Amino acid sequence: MAAYECIYNKYWPLLYGYVYNRLKSKEITEEIVQEVFFSLWNRRAALQLTQTLSAYLYTAVKYQIFNYMKADRVRKTYAGAFSRYNEQLQDNSNEEYMTYADLANAVEKEVSRLPEKCQQVFRMSRNEHRSIQDIAAALNISHKTVENHLTKALKHLRLAFREYFWLF
Repeated sequence: MAAYECIYNKYWPLLYGYVYNRLKSKEITEEIVQEVFFSLWNRRAALQLTQTLSAYLYTAVKYQIFNYMKADRVRKTYAGAFSRYNEQLQDNSNEEYMTYADLANAVEKEVSRLPEKCQQVFRMSRNEHRSIQDIAAALNISHKTVENHLTKALKHLRLAFREYFWLF
């Protein structure tokens, strides 16, 4: 524990500066650096370094940055597509709005068929727009469990609406 604390105190500010210089966001930087240290702690017993600890940490941070940027690009693409869809929805007739409302109700009905914890994770992710780490912390479960619940929910919805999406 003392060794981990020493590593944490030595590398936290260095890694923080490295990430912040690339992303320019305090919250995201803290999340990425914390995730690297969390991973280091969880893997401490099995971790076998083939390089220096410094190189390992900087490499881990670099991959976390890449993962964040990839996910951010997907989020922005999704948000843009949703925004365009939402604009079209508002520009079109009441009939299309009713179709949208019916679809939203159908999605909610399908979500309510999921196990309670799976529903909760899905709603926190999709309705409250919370990150996987945030959901894991709020529910006191691992981020892998959150990912598994989201995967299960999305698979269920894909199966439930496969005919609908096939029309597109």
